[in-house]
Amino acid sequence: MSIVKIKDKTFKTSISESEIKERIKAVAAQISQDMAGKNPLFIGVLNGSFIFAADLMREVTIPCEISFVKLASYQGTMSTGKVHEVLGINEDLTGRTVIIVEDIVDTGCTMKRMMESIGTRQPASVHICTLFVKPDKLEEDITIDYPCFSIPNDFIVGYGLDYDQQGRNLKEIFTLVAE
Repeated sequence: MSIVKIKDKTFKTSISESEIKERIKAVAAQISQDMAGKNPLFIGVLNGSFIFAADLMREVTIPCEISFVKLASYQGTMSTGKVHEVLGINEDLTGRTVIIVEDIVDTGCTMKRMMESIGTRQPASVHICTLFVKPDKLEEDITIDYPCFSIPNDFIVGYGLDYDQQGRNLKEIFTLVAE
């Protein structure tokens, strides 16, 4: 188990790189099977999902497309509860199968807002794929079609997730150590 210090916080390894890759491969196989013949449009939510989205796309075996949207709801280690769209979706979603690719779903507020926003653009269907979900923290009634990991309500960094913009480059997942 490794320990890393990021700014004023200490984190310990909780999920290895090999475990992450294994789960992504399994989820990508399920998506490829479920979406065969549909040419889905994956919409990655920046900044956190960029590593996950890249690895997921490399494992998906069917024709597909990808785009990105940038939303902001975090400040430091806490969600502000307000979601701001910083970079929007430019693609025509009419009749498309859309898969939102998110790094982590905790309260579900961001996903609910995205689902509502995308829903106004007449897609054929909208699905959620997330690297992590915190079921005990969910406040919104949303369906997460493709979760890689269910985790406790801990603060994590690595593999695209950050603490105050630091730690995204870590290859494993690290959990905040109570200090």
